[in-house]
Amino acid sequence: MSPSFLFSHIFSIHNPHPRYTTLLVANSFHSITHTRKFSNYNNNNDSSSSTRSDLAHASNMFNDMLHMRPLPPIHRFNIILGQIAKMKHYPTAISLIHRLDLLATRKLKSDFYTLNIAINCFSNLNRVHFGFSLLGKIFKLGYQPDCATFNTLIRALCLDGKIARAVSFFDEIVTKGFQPDLITYGTLINGLCKIGNTRAALLLLKHMEQATSCEPGVVVYSMIIDSLCKDKQVNDALELLSDMIGKGIMPNVVTYTSLIQGLCNLGQWKEVMRLWSEMTTRNISPNVQTFNVIVDTLCKEGKDKEAHGVLDLMIQRGVEPDTITYNALMDGYCLVGKIADARKVLKFMKARGCEPDVFTYSILINGYIKTKRIDEALGLFKDLSCRGLIHNIVTYNTVIGGLCSVGRQLDACLLLDEMRTQGQMPDLFTYATLLKCLCKEKHLDEAMLLFKVIEDDGLVPNIVIYNILIDSMCKARKLDAAKELFLSIQAKGLQPNTYTYNAMINGLCIAGKVNEAKDLIRKMKEHNCLPDGCTYNIIVRGFLQNNEMLGAIQLLQAMGNSGFSADVSTVELVVNLASTNQLDPPCKEELLKFLGIT
Repeated sequence: MSPSFLFSHIFSIHNPHPRYTTLLVANSFHSITHTRKFSNYNNNNDSSSSTRSDLAHASNMFNDMLHMRPLPPIHRFNIILGQIAKMKHYPTAISLIHRLDLLATRKLKSDFYTLNIAINCFSNLNRVHFGFSLLGKIFKLGYQPDCATFNTLIRALCLDGKIARAVSFFDEIVTKGFQPDLITYGTLINGLCKIGNTRAALLLLKHMEQATSCEPGVVVYSMIIDSLCKDKQVNDALELLSDMIGKGIMPNVVTYTSLIQGLCNLGQWKEVMRLWSEMTTRNISPNVQTFNVIVDTLCKEGKDKEAHGVLDLMIQRGVEPDTITYNALMDGYCLVGKIADARKVLKFMKARGCEPDVFTYSILINGYIKTKRIDEALGLFKDLSCRGLIHNIVTYNTVIGGLCSVGRQLDACLLLDEMRTQGQMPDLFTYATLLKCLCKEKHLDEAMLLFKVIEDDGLVPNIVIYNILIDSMCKARKLDAAKELFLSIQAKGLQPNTYTYNAMINGLCIAGKVNEAKDLIRKMKEHNCLPDGCTYNIIVRGFLQNNEMLGAIQLLQAMGNSGFSADVSTVELVVNLASTNQLDPPCKEELLKFLGIT
């Protein structure tokens, strides 16, 4: 059946000139269909302009129909609204539905299908609350919602991260007699898996198998297997694989890829090879994602030669590597310092027609920086723009970190300015890197100015930022400023962590305020932040350096009772003090005894 005949049949409109109107509507829809097909065939880059043209056609048809007398029945408007919704022009569809409601007459009113389209549009615009309002309207008008209605709302709740609400809504409608279909279960199980609630997903799978005639397929099982693998419950995932096969549901390449990923993460290579053989036996060919998992894992384990061997195997089997494959291999070479080999992969990648992306170059830049070849990294960084690629936050942070690592904080600050000029806003990691560099070089005034810039940018400094500044202030003997910053942390809704307390305790000890430092340990415990070995060693050294020997001995005992031991610096300090005969014999004996030195 030709498109023109089909649309002519759908839009046989009764008016003084029925033949003319029917042909007009049919030709318009035929034009939309033909334009899209022709555009996609000739130039995919013109798809957005084609969609705009299709939307204009559909909107014009809708407007023409509104002016026809008599008005066409509602189902003909619904066809156009459905097409507009399929084009993802949800605001337009909602606007047109609103126009219908304003023009509502006895013969032309939104029906169940119109309301379903509206619910779908609102759901895709993350306005699910409007969708539920329309559900109420559906009930009020005496319609019975179908699977499409409920599935749309459940999917919208899941996409909005409201999984608990989606489950509650599911329970509510099932209690009222609604029979969920495969899409309902699949949507909820997918949502539960995405938030890591695999246990609930398994319970829903069990309910699906026992309480309904809706049998789960490979897609549902694969979702749960993937979630179990991400939870490192690979044995449970393998057991579920066995169960599904026992029920006659055959796994696919997605199922096996998830399991191989889970096993690779745990380093269980024997099991990986067993599954690989099982795939071959079942005539399931690994796809590019499966190979990528293997390549990436081998590279992370430093097995770059084996990873390159897998790349060769891919090509032999006719599976074309993608950007992710090449990026993983390049990253593997860079991790072991083989930058030349990474460059060869880049050249090979281009030769096979696979275009590098910004992450490809970021990997190389990072490789150069790790080997202290900063100027080469900067050259490649500048070359990105010439290639039409836009630097992302990762690239900027990598280069700024590299410059800071070799003490080029001025160049790093200039790059920060360039970053902002290019419209790429720095994140807290960017600022933390620069702050650490400035503080290390004892440029505290500049660091505090940068801290103000962070707040001016609308970013909320995290505890890492505060720790860098407090630690540097304490080491620079600016204790009052450090205290002021420390006290401001909780007012900003943050909680000091062990590192924060350790920095302050060290600052107090440097200033000779060891009893105040000891009091801070007590407050630390009151705020449910337990001292660690570093805390005890800092304060023990503080007491020893301030000639508070009895206090030092008490703290050493407390340290031992807490399961911590003296570190090298503390042991050296005790030995040095003992060798100078500055200690009272009882104190000396007690200290050396505690450290196991006789």
